[in-house]
Amino acid sequence: MLNGVLQGRQESVGAESSVGGLVTGWSGIFQKGVAGGVEMICTGALKKQRNTHSFEKIEALQPLPSSGPRDGQTATNESGRPPFVEMDIGKPLPFGASELEGGINFSVFSRHAEKVWLELFDAPEDEKPFASIELEPLAHRTGDIWHVWIGGIGLGQIYAFRMQGPYQPQEGHRFNRFKLLLDPYAHALAGTRGWDFRYARGIDFSTPEPDTACSIEDNARHMAKCLLTTTRFDWQGDRPLKHPWSETILYETHVKGLTIHPSSAAKQPGTFLGVIEKIPYFKTLGITALELMPVQEFNESELVRENPLTGELLRNYWGYNTVSFLAPKESYGSEIEAGCQVAEFKTMVRELHKAGIEVILDIVLNHTAEGDETGPTLNFRGMENSIYYMLRTDRRSYRNYSGCGNSLNCNHPVVRGFILDCLRYWVIEMHVDGFRFDLASVLGRDREGEVLTNPPLLERIAEDALLRDVKLIAEAWDAGGAYQVGSFPGLRWCEWNGRFRDEVRRFWRGDDGMVGALATRLCGSADLYQRTGKDPLHSINFITCHDGFTLHDLVTYSRKHNEANGEGNRDGADENFSENYGVEGETEDPAINAVRTRQMKNLLATLFMSRGVPMMLGGDEFRRTQGGNNNAYCQDNEVSWYNWSLVVQNRQIFRFIRELIAFRRRHRVLTAEHFYTGDDILWLGPDGGAPQWDSGGGVLGCLIYPEKREMRAAEQPLCLLFNAKNEPEVFQLPKAPDNRLWHRFVDTGKSYPHDVRGQGKELLLKEQGVYRLLPHSMAILVGAGPSSPSPSPQPSPSREREF
Repeated sequence: MLNGVLQGRQESVGAESSVGGLVTGWSGIFQKGVAGGVEMICTGALKKQRNTHSFEKIEALQPLPSSGPRDGQTATNESGRPPFVEMDIGKPLPFGASELEGGINFSVFSRHAEKVWLELFDAPEDEKPFASIELEPLAHRTGDIWHVWIGGIGLGQIYAFRMQGPYQPQEGHRFNRFKLLLDPYAHALAGTRGWDFRYARGIDFSTPEPDTACSIEDNARHMAKCLLTTTRFDWQGDRPLKHPWSETILYETHVKGLTIHPSSAAKQPGTFLGVIEKIPYFKTLGITALELMPVQEFNESELVRENPLTGELLRNYWGYNTVSFLAPKESYGSEIEAGCQVAEFKTMVRELHKAGIEVILDIVLNHTAEGDETGPTLNFRGMENSIYYMLRTDRRSYRNYSGCGNSLNCNHPVVRGFILDCLRYWVIEMHVDGFRFDLASVLGRDREGEVLTNPPLLERIAEDALLRDVKLIAEAWDAGGAYQVGSFPGLRWCEWNGRFRDEVRRFWRGDDGMVGALATRLCGSADLYQRTGKDPLHSINFITCHDGFTLHDLVTYSRKHNEANGEGNRDGADENFSENYGVEGETEDPAINAVRTRQMKNLLATLFMSRGVPMMLGGDEFRRTQGGNNNAYCQDNEVSWYNWSLVVQNRQIFRFIRELIAFRRRHRVLTAEHFYTGDDILWLGPDGGAPQWDSGGGVLGCLIYPEKREMRAAEQPLCLLFNAKNEPEVFQLPKAPDNRLWHRFVDTGKSYPHDVRGQGKELLLKEQGVYRLLPHSMAILVGAGPSSPSPSPQPSPSREREF
C-alpha cells in the first residue's frame, strides 16, 4: 500500500520558503474526486491553489501497522468522504483545537518528538482515521510547538495525535507511535464508554523486561478520542457570585452519586442536569457552595479487579485519576448528542449561580491516569514524558507522591503553564468559582521531589490576574509525607484542616486530654494559622469528607469494612477515631441508636459553632451510610449513591443541620475573620471556674461575647456547653451579659423535635444559674432580653420538661 506525502511550497514577494505536511488516507493512490474543492488525480502531480500555496508532489511512505485499507477496500471511508483534507501551516497558539479562518487550527507541545501525526476520525469507535496528517518539522513546528491548520472540517470533528520519538526509558523518553494520544487541551472527549486502558499500555509485557521494549499494538479502536466543540453558550448575564469566605457553607458531593439512585426521582439521573433538579433542596438546607468531586474526564472502567463479595467488576467511581483536564466527563452529560456535556455543565453552573450557589471543583493536578511505567499511554507520557512527570534518578521510574504511580512535574515551566491554562479555562469559559486542589503539597515540590519554601506554581496561581477572585482550597498534604496544614504557602490559600477533623472526633469519642484541643479548634485553630499571618477563615473545617467514613458510619463502626474493594481490607485509613457504642454496625437497640444520634448532632453542632469555613459531606444530613466502607472509591453502586428516601426517614438530622446553618448566619460572631481574644470569650469548667485543661475530663463550657466592633442591639452572647463523658454533668452558668436571660437553642440530649429551636423560638431557661447535660451531649444557649427580639410563646411544660 502507498500513503501519500503531500508537500508544498509557499510563494511570496521576494522570498520563497518551504511549507507542507503529510496527508495519509486509506491509500496512497488518490482516486479522482473532489473534497472541499480540492481535485485529486490518481497519478502524477497534484496541484491546487489556496492563496499563495501550491501542493506539488506525492511520495510513498511506509504506513503505520494496522493502518491503511484492507484488501478490497476503496480509498473512501464509511461516510463516503474522500481521503483528503485541506491543510496549511497553522499557528502555534492557542494550544489545542480552535476555529480559525474557516477551518481548525491544531497546536500541541512536544520537545523531543521526531514526527507528529494529526488523525481525523468520523466516529469515536473508528479504528482507522479518514486522514492521518504528518506535520513536517520545518514547516509545522515553532520551537517545541507543533501546529497545523485544516480546512474542510469543523465543530463535531473527532481527532487525536500520534507521536514518534525516542523510546529510551533510561533517558525518560517513552514515545510510541502505535498509541493514540489525546490532546491535553481537548475540551471534550467522545467514545469514553468503550475505553480500554489495557490496549494503551506502552510497554511490551511479552518480553522478560517489559520496560525495555515498547508495545507495537495499535489501540485506536479501544481509545476515546477528542471532540471539537463550540465555546458559544448563552450565559444570560451570569457573573461570579464572590461569596465572602465568612458566609460560605460548603457541601461536598459527587455528581453521579447525587441523583443516580432511583429514589432521587431525577429526570436526568447521574448528570450535570440532575444536579440542577436538587437546587430547591440545597436552598432549603442553606448551603452556599457545591464542592464537586472530580468532573474532569476519567475512565470509570479502568479497574480490572472484581468485588470478591459479588463478583462484579469494580469501577473508578470517585474519579481521582484524571485523563483530560479541560474536558467535563462525557457520562455526566445526557449524551443526547456528542459533546453535550460541555453545554450541560455550563447550564448547571448558570442555574446554581441563579440560586446563589457557587461551584468549586475538586481538581487533581498532582498526578494523572497514566500511572507508573506499566500504566497506559494516553497523552503526557507519549508526548513528553521527561518533562511532564517527576522521574527518579534512573529516569525509568516515577517519583510517586500521590500514591497513584506518578507525580506531575508541577514546577517545570511547561507544566506550570499547562496548569495555569487549565485553571483559567474552567474559570473563564466554564464560570466556576474556585478549586479544591487534591494532594496540593505535590504542587509545591521541585523536580527532584523536594518541598519548596516558596513554590513558583502556588505563587503564580495565587497572583494570576485572571484567578484573583476565585476560591483556592488546598488539601495540604500528600502521599510522600508532606503535611502542611497551617503552613501551606501563601495567604490566598485556604486549607482542609485535618487537625480539626481528627481532634473534634477524638473529643467526642471521649479520648483523654482533648479539652484544650477542642477549644483551639472551636476558636479557628490559631495554633496553626496565626503565626503565618493567616486567620480563621483559612481553615476549612470538616468532620467527614468523601475520603473516610460518612457521619452515620463514624458513630456506627469502630473499624473499616472495605472487603468489597478487593484489597483484603488493607486500603483506607486504619485510624478513624470512630466508635460503635456497643454493636459493630446497624442495630435495633434504641439506647445505642440514641447515643449515636446524639453524637452525630454533637459533631455537627461543633462544626457549625467553630470559627473557620464549615464543609459538610453530602448525604450526612440524612445519615447516608456506606456500610462501614471508608474508601468507597471503587463502589459505583448503592454503597455510594444517595438514597433520598432517607431524607424523610432521618428528617431530624436534616432539620438539625438546617437550623444550625441558619443560626450561624444570624450570629456573626461565629464567622468573624479574626481570632478570639481574652475579651471575646470566657472559658468555663462545670463549676463555673476555669476549665481543667490537663485533666482527662471531656467537659468544657464557654461564654462568647457579641462582636464589640459591630455591637448592635440584635447581637446576642452565646454559651456553649460540651459533655463528652459517659455521665451527666451539671454546669454552673455565668450570668448572661447586659441583663439578658439564657435561652436554649440546642440541646443534643433532648429528643426530636426538642433538640433544636427555630429563630425566635429559643426556650427560656427556668433556672438561669445551672444547666444539666446528659452524657454525650452539647447545649447552645443564647442570651436574649429587652434589647433582643422577644422569644415566641413557649410550649407548655407538659410538652417538654426543662431541667
